[in-house]
Amino acid sequence: MRIKLIEELPMASSSELYQLSWVIEQLLADPRRIVQARGQLHTGQQVQYLHWDDGKMRVARVVAMKDRRVTVLDEASRSHFTLPYAAIAPSEPSVAQAAGEETDPSPRRPPPEIASRADFRVGQRVSFTDQQLQRRVGLVVRINQRTATLDCDGQSWRVAFGLLHHLVDV
Repeated sequence: MRIKLIEELPMASSSELYQLSWVIEQLLADPRRIVQARGQLHTGQQVQYLHWDDGKMRVARVVAMKDRRVTVLDEASRSHFTLPYAAIAPSEPSVAQAAGEETDPSPRRPPPEIASRADFRVGQRVSFTDQQLQRRVGLVVRINQRTATLDCDGQSWRVAFGLLHHLVDV
């Protein structure tokens, strides 16, 4: 985070801070950000999370992932915490960060676009992640209003377009 911006926040009016908090809440609630964050996580992965009590990053392991929140096991206190995906930093802590040095963050990318109905056709091979976080591959057999009906190994699945990924033959 930019230090100058943080240093200037105490001089902002209450109205400006309230507007800033509203904008931040809207950005964090964007489903594209949640999908992007979930794509970088898996059960058992070591992550860092922002501990709300002291505002410091702590090391934890992912134990469960839900629609909007992730449950982590804090390795120091052996306590479980359920957090929003925005509180999680999926990358492993680097040696420089462990030593307390500031490092330049990698360039930020906007959240990926969510696929829509127009992006898929009957007969295409697609993949998605099911409720048990298993990768499934199937063939689009029908395009519905909000979902695609897929045939995956003889099973029929109705999956929202935003959860589907195109498969590329190499």
